[in-house]
Amino acid sequence: MTPFESKREQFLISTDPARLDMVAVHAYLTRSYWAAGIAKDVVAKSVEGSLCFGLYDGSRQIGLARVVTDKATFAYLCDVYVLESYRGRGLGKWLMSVVRSHPDLKHLRRFVLVTRDAHSLYKQFGFSHLSHPDRYMEILR
Repeated sequence: MTPFESKREQFLISTDPARLDMVAVHAYLTRSYWAAGIAKDVVAKSVEGSLCFGLYDGSRQIGLARVVTDKATFAYLCDVYVLESYRGRGLGKWLMSVVRSHPDLKHLRRFVLVTRDAHSLYKQFGFSHLSHPDRYMEILR
């Protein structure tokens, strides 16, 4: 399957799983607020079952957006990050724009995410608060 890719200046976004730098992804996620201390094998397994959008500066991985999806009706966006030293350049917005333009994600009935502090970013891409939060349930560990 041909990877979905987008280029801008020296930056690349690609869904090619062979490009993913799992050491870099784990290094970021293990210090994130949502996955602090996550084990390497858990990160590897989560990536295997997801559509991942790696963000690269040349060959260096500087960001990620991971989408858990059936590619027909539902998707869950998670593990979105851009390294701190690359923020403020519009790369997060570009990453989200590429995610939203992927052919397997454009016509989903439901696309959800959970965020502590990036609501304004995601609103720019059509996300809103739950229309019926009383219908959602979770098991949280």
